[in-house]
Amino acid sequence: MAGAATPASGGRPAAGAAQDMAGSFSGAKLAITAFVLAMANFVVVLDMTIANVSVPHIAGGLAVSTESGTWVITTYAVAEAICVPLTGWLAGRFGVVRMFLASILGFGIFSALCGIAGNLEMLLLFRLGQGFCGGPLMPLSQTLLLKIFPREMHPKAMAMWAMTVVVAPIAGPILGGYISDNWDWRWIFLINVPIVIAVFMSLLVLLRGVTSPLRRLPIDIVGLALLIVWVGAFQTMLDLGHDRDWFHNTTICVLGCVAAVFFAIFVIWELTEEHPIVDLAVFRHRGFSASTFALALAFATYFSAVVIVPQWLQAGMGYTATWAGIAMAPAGVLAVIASPIVPRLMQKTDPRLLVFLGVSWLAFCAFLRSFWSTDSTLWEIAFPQLIQGVGVAFMIVPLTTIGLASVDPEETASAAGISNFGRTLAGAIGTSVVTTMWSDLGRSDGADLVASMNNVEGLIARLQSQGMPFDTARAAINQIVTLQAQAQATVHVATISAIALLVAAFAIWFAPRPKRGTKAASGH
Repeated sequence: MAGAATPASGGRPAAGAAQDMAGSFSGAKLAITAFVLAMANFVVVLDMTIANVSVPHIAGGLAVSTESGTWVITTYAVAEAICVPLTGWLAGRFGVVRMFLASILGFGIFSALCGIAGNLEMLLLFRLGQGFCGGPLMPLSQTLLLKIFPREMHPKAMAMWAMTVVVAPIAGPILGGYISDNWDWRWIFLINVPIVIAVFMSLLVLLRGVTSPLRRLPIDIVGLALLIVWVGAFQTMLDLGHDRDWFHNTTICVLGCVAAVFFAIFVIWELTEEHPIVDLAVFRHRGFSASTFALALAFATYFSAVVIVPQWLQAGMGYTATWAGIAMAPAGVLAVIASPIVPRLMQKTDPRLLVFLGVSWLAFCAFLRSFWSTDSTLWEIAFPQLIQGVGVAFMIVPLTTIGLASVDPEETASAAGISNFGRTLAGAIGTSVVTTMWSDLGRSDGADLVASMNNVEGLIARLQSQGMPFDTARAAINQIVTLQAQAQATVHVATISAIALLVAAFAIWFAPRPKRGTKAASGH
């Protein structure tokens, strides 16, 4: 993979080509091309969250359980996670532009197929295809933005890219909720089609004549197979674990053993393979290892909140999918405002300090959620979402810069792919872990509430004296306990999330400070 870094990252041999490409884009052409590339990345990241609030609608429409419906989220995330680290090799073998156009076209085709799927099995199959095609678009959009922008404007290009990563997960629940409530859940996939057509046709014209060097490297078939097996087994274990009592179930034990064994073999193989599909050697750089760990932990915690909060708002607070999305929306406001400021601060301040402050701010926002209750107003729920946008903006760009500034120039594409892989897989893992934790805490908190209740019989008797049947009175009390237990579980998850984010904030100090002016602008 290291050998394929050149065409994907604009490394040394392609430096002149990159500069020529940047010189051919200016004025309106540069602005339009940048916007179209940003829209391509936006629609891919959007699909990571647009289905979150729509899971009950999808499950109902396909006549499956809500638990089975959550596979719509995780299959996409896993497929994307598997494909992202392969981007450097794919770009080197087929070319950056050609690979980008093929990926966006495939993403559109599979989006259409998802929209017409007749059962859950077909939908999951098409979501896998969507993820495999969408995975390369994230790092490739980074690569192309850096190629068309002059070197001195690279921080602005990365700030634009980061805004799509920040805003899309917030816009997803709103759009998904509105579509599910007012149209049909199938449109959360079909809506991608006209956007993809517009992006594909625009880039065919705008990127005409743009080429990149090709490297005919051998395919690491063994490494690819090992990657698919261990990631697939690990994610399947996480998805099924909650419903099958985790390691008390034989299937979960087998999946856990397969994931562990194949992961160990994968690491050994990739470290000894001459042309690895994933160049794990980049982890020898302390800065890259520390930043990747901090990014994965922080993003997993952040993304899991994007998943469970809308579920709680709908199940425990009576919000519609649309209003649950609106409550989550404010996070994108300050993120958009803060993102262009971050590159300027990075020129004057230690990027590690910006990361520390940003992730610590996210921990504070998670702490604010620990004060939520069933009496919380829309503003009390939306306020932490609003102010956390600053923290997200201060997290992504500096963390990416610290990690990629730590590796050798020829390793940049491999490092970028692995960094995106870690972030994507962490989001999928975080979703599974936190969803399970939330459900388990809901049950245990409910049991504690029942144990602490006094004179339940007297309360039922009073309700009966007011004309309420016994079964109705008992069901009403049970409903109140369930709602309060869900709220307490949400509060406890928020507290745990705050602690995890603080760990991620302090982890960045294990990275050395990047040298000022070296790779901070171009290493992405």
